Parts: sequence; C-alpha cells; structure tokens
Amino acid sequence: MAESDMDTETMLVMLSSLLHPQEFAQDILLDALVKSKGNIEAAAKSLQSEPPRKRRKVSNKVSIDSWLKGGDASSSSPSPSIPLGAGVTTSSAPQNEAAGSSSNGRRASTPASSFKPTISEQYSASSRLSSSPQKPTSKVKTITNDELMALLRPPNSSDGSGSKPQVPRLPPLTLATPEMVAEHTPCTLHHSVLPPELACRLYYTLLYASRDWQRTKWWLADRIVESSHSSFFYRRGTTAAVDSEPESDMTEAAQYWYNGRPTEAPPVFPPAMEEACQIIEEVVNAEMRKRKRFPLEWGGYPAGEDGESLLWRANVAASNCYAGAKESVGFHSDQLTYLGPYPTIASLSLGVSRIFRLREVVPLDERDKRAARTYNIPLRHNSLIIMHASTQEVYKHAVPPQNSIDMFHPPFPPPSSLTDDKEVLAKLHEASNARINITFRFYRPDFHSSKTPRCKCGVPCILRPDMKNRYEELPATGASVNATGGSTTSTSKPESSPGKKTMVAKYWWTCYAGAQNDGKGCGLWKVMDVKAEGRGPFVGDMTSMENQS
Repeated sequence: MAESDMDTETMLVMLSSLLHPQEFAQDILLDALVKSKGNIEAAAKSLQSEPPRKRRKVSNKVSIDSWLKGGDASSSSPSPSIPLGAGVTTSSAPQNEAAGSSSNGRRASTPASSFKPTISEQYSASSRLSSSPQKPTSKVKTITNDELMALLRPPNSSDGSGSKPQVPRLPPLTLATPEMVAEHTPCTLHHSVLPPELACRLYYTLLYASRDWQRTKWWLADRIVESSHSSFFYRRGTTAAVDSEPESDMTEAAQYWYNGRPTEAPPVFPPAMEEACQIIEEVVNAEMRKRKRFPLEWGGYPAGEDGESLLWRANVAASNCYAGAKESVGFHSDQLTYLGPYPTIASLSLGVSRIFRLREVVPLDERDKRAARTYNIPLRHNSLIIMHASTQEVYKHAVPPQNSIDMFHPPFPPPSSLTDDKEVLAKLHEASNARINITFRFYRPDFHSSKTPRCKCGVPCILRPDMKNRYEELPATGASVNATGGSTTSTSKPESSPGKKTMVAKYWWTCYAGAQNDGKGCGLWKVMDVKAEGRGPFVGDMTSMENQS
C-alpha cells in the first residue's frame, strides 16, 4: 500500500512502530509527518536523530489487579492505556490492525503537505488500540479473604516489634452455686435464708414503701446525673441486742449516703426488716468465725454469756428498688467512711432474679500479666450474698441491665396491715418485675461521724482504699500494723481468693463536696493514720504499731 493511500491513523501507527521503544506525543508525530510530507521513514529518521522532546511516563507500580493475577512486576511493565490526545504505544501486531482498518474506506482526504488529523480520527485510533486483546497470563494466584484484607487494611500502629504482648482476656464466668461463689470470690451465697412467709412479707413492705423512694443525684463531668434505680436508708432501733448509734449520727450517715443531699433523719427498721436482720446477723457471724481475719478488721464486741463475741451487727440498711430489667447500677465499690477497712456487707435479694456482677481491680504491677475476669452470680428471691472482708478492697460490683427477666409471682398474699386500700393490696399481689435489695451494714463505732475528717469545704471526707496497689504480704518487720492503714503478716494468713493480692497498703480521705457542689471541691487528699485518729479495736495487734515508709 502506497503511503499516499494510507489514512492518518495507519501512518501514526506505523511511525510509532518504527520508533519503538521510544515514545512520542501524538502532536510530535503529526508534526514530523507534516515536515516529511507524509514520508514515514523520513519522519522516523528525523525523530531518531534528536532526543524526544516529551516522553510519556510509564508507571512501574504494581496494581492490585496484576498482584491478584500473579504477574511479575519486576520483569515486565504493564501496557499503558491510551488516553484521548496522548501518544500511541504499539507492539508488533498493530500493522495488521492498521491494514484492516483501511478497508473501512477512510482515506486521507488531503495531500501529505496539508496533513492534519481530525479529533474523531484520533479518538477512533485510540479506541481500537486500547481494545486490542491482551496476552493472557499463565499464572494465577489464589488468595484467602484474610490475605486480601491484610493487603487492603492499613498497618496497625501497635504491631511494632517493640509493642507489649497482648494479655489474654478471660470470658465471663457464671457462678450458679454457693460452692462456685466461695471458690472464685471472697463472698458466700446462701439460698432461702429467710422463712418463705417472712421473705414475702418483707418484700411487700418495701415494695409498697418504694413508691416514696428517690433516685440518687450527683455531679459528674459538669452535669447532674441520676441513678436509674431508687434508694432509701434505714437505721436500726435501740431495741436491738446492742444499742444503735445516736440519731444525729445516723442522720449524717444517711445524708452522705445520698451523696450529700439534705435528708431527714432516717426511719428505723420496719418490723419485718428487724426480724429478718436478726436471722441474717446469725448467718453472717457464723460465716465470719469460719474465716481467717484481716488485721484491720473490727475486733468485735466483748464475748457474751455463750462465750462468743459478736463480730458483726447490722445497725443500718441501704435499700434499693430495681423496677424492671433496665434499672441497674454500674461498677463501684462501697465507700468505707463509716464502715472502716475490710468491712462485711450482707446483701439480701427479694423479688425477681437479677445478675450480681463482680470484677477484680487488677493491681498496677500485674496488668501486663493478666486481665480481670468478670463473675456473674444469679441472685434469686430470698437469697443472701455476703461480701466478706477484702471484697471492697479487691473487687467492684454491679447490677447490670438485662434484656429480659422472669416475672416474680409472690407465693403469699400481702399483709393487710400495709394499707386499707384493697385495690393496692390486689396490685401488690400481682406478678411483678421489681427486685428489692437490702444491704445490711455495720457502721463501726471507731468510725463515728465525729471522727470523720472535714475537708476545706467543711463537709465530711470519704474513705477509699488504694485498690491499685495491693500485696500478698505487706513489706514490714515484725507483727505490726502500718499506721497508714496497712496490715502486716501474721501467723494466720487471711483467707482470700486464689492468686488475688488482698492486702491494702493505704487508705485515704478525700474531698467529696463536688458530688453536690456543682462538681467543685477543694481537692483534699490525705492518707488515713489509724493511730493518730484513734481507730480500733482491730483484729491485729495494735500495741506495736509502727510507721512504714
């Protein structure tokens, strides 16, 4: 075929093939053809005699398509696509394609001297060349989904060689029996602790009274938050075996139980609560006599006629009502302001079954070695869980919300002494979704409110343990007790859960005014000094008490 009979696209393709592997922009190729008056060989020589003024860059980066097809990016470069108006790249095959395209009847309508391709001709050439068949690859690499996601996912900043090893997390464990509770926690579980009729009578009494209970409010992060459940505070009357504290003292205790909110003097135990408390007191004291004691525990009252001292007696009770599956309380440990170190708390559950959750606070020096495990303890109607000494120092507890609960059907009718309204009595006897919780507590005489330090705000401080720094045995010499509140080794090591450090070195008093003072406090913080503050008697030997650094 004569060069004068060739169309513009064919001449461009042939000129590019003569210049291969050099690449020139299309306008440079057209300019050379015009200068050589359509002579392809002369145009090729003119371009080869000088370096190209504009070469098209070919990327050597490996695309994800080529990686998936298993091609070797280092040995072969991918064939670049041809955008509109860019230079044309060919192989040895385009001559046949160009020859075939001349049969379409499109010829150069002007002589070579006035050679100028149209835009449609340029686009037609680019389209035909870019749609030419590619050589199929002979190697296909199969990858898994994990490999593909590893390719697409950005690298994790924590995957460096110097990162700390991940501590394995243990799944939550349900402790459904008293044996399992005693094995894994410093608590004991007691089912059917009260006579069935008494349990129902106490349940009706507090469920009826809960209509007037309030939700606790306090300041947190510059805003007022409110608990999802309602609470109330009771004090034990003077008819108990041991006289209770003065009423003024219990008023202050009740006030700061409600996070500093002003309250009236708390009422005495209702008759059903007093009757239940006497039974629970016997159960708690019997359990405490089986256990080894911590040196900073309350030393107990003098022995009675039976020769046994009273180790624990409930003089206050904090009651909570969880009406429905969504009412809950988050993880917390109880304040020790009036309870003192290593307290024992007896928690009675009435009504619907709910989960009681425990989780250890792992000491700072063990956080790289192990993670805390969560224990779920189902508490059904008329069950008692005793949080023995070290529970408040080692664990935090919670009552989480649940997706569903089983309605409670009281087996006994409500007592008619509650109200004369028969409709109210009938409604109380219906199936209920409420749980009544009573936590019987012993407010120690040596932590009387008159001995509670005041902060600069003029309100009583609260007492908290140093939960993050605990020991199996405190670093001390001899059998003494740290004046800052820590206990030393003794001939009988206190009973604790396996692998748990239960000895607390320090307790501290902190300002609590921010709970009700728009979240603002003085920030007071000081370590408790049991010797200077006149605390005791304790289980441990306090006569040789020494200061430990």
